[in-house]
Amino acid sequence: MAQNPDPSLALTSIKGVTRSLDDWCTTFNLAAVLLPARMEAAAWVPVIDRMYRTLGDSDVRTCVWVASTPAITRRIIGDLGDRYLTFCDPDHALASSLGLERLPAFVHLRQDTTLVSATQGWSVSEWQRVADEVARHVHWTAPVLAGPGNPPPTPGWELAR
Repeated sequence: MAQNPDPSLALTSIKGVTRSLDDWCTTFNLAAVLLPARMEAAAWVPVIDRMYRTLGDSDVRTCVWVASTPAITRRIIGDLGDRYLTFCDPDHALASSLGLERLPAFVHLRQDTTLVSATQGWSVSEWQRVADEVARHVHWTAPVLAGPGNPPPTPGWELAR
């Protein structure tokens, strides 16, 4: 069951900048897609790009989090690492702090780092529910996540502990 994360948790971006989760959320809500360190996770790149092209100018900070090193993260998400705030977390600290058990996941955190909504695994309808909640929360247009080339529904992969 997803839960509020530890606001003091240190997160390092793919560019090597380390700040606490609380610092990353100071100005904006956070909409984060969390991916496993598996090449299969590259199947979510078009979904992330479609979603963040709509939310990118809103008052939510969109980001990608990969449970791995910067080198593996770049292999999985390609140039998304340059276009969106991207975190590399080989210790799975954020996913563990959120109480997540399966990846991929999509979470929405308020500026105070409290959890608004989350989903684990991949179901277009569940991810759309979270995207709609993000859009409602920031008074923005909701992205449409259903689209050609989406990955098939999956419960995802268990988070390695």
